[in-house]
Amino acid sequence: MDKEIMTTIERLPKKPGIYIFRNKEKQIIYIGKANSLRDRVRSYFSKERQQDLKIHTLIEEHESIDHITTEHKAEAALLEAHLIREHQPKYNVVFKSGQPFLYILFTDELLPKMLVVRNKKKKGVHFGPFLQKGSARAVHSFLTKTFRLNICNKKIESGCLAYHIGTCAGTCRSTFDHDNYLLRLSLTMDVLKGNNKAYIKKIEEKIKIYKKELAFEKAQHLHQYLKNFDTIFSALRLHFSPSKYAADIFVALNPFTDQIKQYSTPIDSRQKKKEGPHTEINESKSSIDVKLQRFLNLNKSIKTIDCFDISHFQSNALVGSCVRFTDGIPDKNKFRRFMIKTLSKQNDYAALQEIVMRRYKDKKELPDIILIDGGKGQLNAIAPLVPKTTCISLAKKEERLFGPMFPDGLCLDVTTEVGKLLIALRDYAHHFAISYHRTRSRKKLKEF
Repeated sequence: MDKEIMTTIERLPKKPGIYIFRNKEKQIIYIGKANSLRDRVRSYFSKERQQDLKIHTLIEEHESIDHITTEHKAEAALLEAHLIREHQPKYNVVFKSGQPFLYILFTDELLPKMLVVRNKKKKGVHFGPFLQKGSARAVHSFLTKTFRLNICNKKIESGCLAYHIGTCAGTCRSTFDHDNYLLRLSLTMDVLKGNNKAYIKKIEEKIKIYKKELAFEKAQHLHQYLKNFDTIFSALRLHFSPSKYAADIFVALNPFTDQIKQYSTPIDSRQKKKEGPHTEINESKSSIDVKLQRFLNLNKSIKTIDCFDISHFQSNALVGSCVRFTDGIPDKNKFRRFMIKTLSKQNDYAALQEIVMRRYKDKKELPDIILIDGGKGQLNAIAPLVPKTTCISLAKKEERLFGPMFPDGLCLDVTTEVGKLLIALRDYAHHFAISYHRTRSRKKLKEF
């Protein structure tokens, strides 16, 4: 095995995740999942596997390998399927056609139904995705029986047989309790959301109402849902969403991030030795480092860059984030997420001031450069707070850069290495902020 390939493989973690093969044009040609990224990628370069024509052709065509780690192997399988469907790599065949996912859908209609569907085309609330069809159908069956959600198309005054054995919702009867059905449907959604508190609260409040109305049988039915609380919730664990890995996906798949990799140490399994094993890598790193230093007219080399961004939706769920790059490499131990504490409504300037002051309580943490996602106003808001650090901001409109050397702004040339690098750094911070905002929004929804 080539020495450069061995170096690439040794950099991969022995963790679950997905790996991405690219060709020399940086196109994604194959995406795979692994329980151990290092072991799985190593296997592609074994003599035995390269006897397979497909594997041999893939290895011959590939130029570099990227990866994204996940917390569990199940998440790796879901993320693999999601990205294959989105990017359609030429060497993937399993998920290229058809729909690998199943979802549980609560339809948007007067009498909502809980269905198993293959996509999100129908209106309503979707839960999932489920990669294993059996799992989706098992969850649907469990919840349908537990909460009596089966809709009957018959019309029988006294109720059908399924109603009397406790599996039909009772729509067959003229005295069908529509409100009670909607309550059970709501409880089912709480289970899928993992919203334990709302589930218990709804049941307890409804039991009190039923007792006041002397509807003791209805109260007893709801009491069974409380009694079996642990069993119901422990049966379901649905926490995966591609947005959980938004920042990592962006870095692994966005062509602009090649500039980040060049500024640091790219994973390139086809790189040939010149004067030494790392000569070309070091030359590339040094070249962009010097170009950025000259571009910003700095008298010292650039080692650390912090990037800040604010995220919100209609002025709600205000959050901030800061990502650090050390020698161009995302330094995740230095990443920070902030819930905005001093504001209840949107004010990007004040929000930025708050998170910058909180981030640099320890002055030893100051980087060489601070990059803000925003324009001149955002820059003026934070620059006085960190006078010993060079601050710049990059506005998405026209990709205009502001800083001490560009007080009126400069439209970046996006074809240059420096332009692509700054945009990639800014966008990385933006995706990290969005992923945190989505996490906070989901938590608020569960609390509701």
